[in-house]
Amino acid sequence: MTLATADSLSTPGANNPALTSAAAVALIAAATLAAAWFFQLVLEILPCPLCLEQRYAYYLAVPLGAVVAFAAAKGAPRPVLLAGLAILALAALANAALGTYHAGVEWGFWPGPTDCSGPIVDFGKAGSLLDQLDKVKVVRCDEVQWRFLGISLAGYNVLISLVMAAIAGWGVAKTARV
Repeated sequence: MTLATADSLSTPGANNPALTSAAAVALIAAATLAAAWFFQLVLEILPCPLCLEQRYAYYLAVPLGAVVAFAAAKGAPRPVLLAGLAILALAALANAALGTYHAGVEWGFWPGPTDCSGPIVDFGKAGSLLDQLDKVKVVRCDEVQWRFLGISLAGYNVLISLVMAAIAGWGVAKTARV
């Protein structure tokens, strides 16, 4: 690695694609989580089990993206940066696949998990436990609670995850060439 190449990995901005892409992924993930919590806590659009699983990739991307960005700013070795960016890209792609599955469940293309889709069985009034269970709101994975421009939150998760994967992939490609 030449001195010019080493300097380009430790400077902020366009000359440091690992820093730029990792920071962008972390910021997008943080904004997406903030929006998810806003929908849940303020608008009272409760998440189903698949929605909650889709948040895992964002919970990974925020700290990992921040660590990779920090490492890039401090001139970490290229293999470390490439590994971090690759993990971010793979997590985002896996999340896009999970979001695609969830959107397909919502559109009725395939069945969803049994714990949050399909018929709800009425167990009757067999006691106080069942009375309490009758009051619990089950959020179903196969029912869309909110759409904008015909796209559900699961669909937007796919789009956001693909953007994050593309940004991380761009960072990998540019960092590998620097």
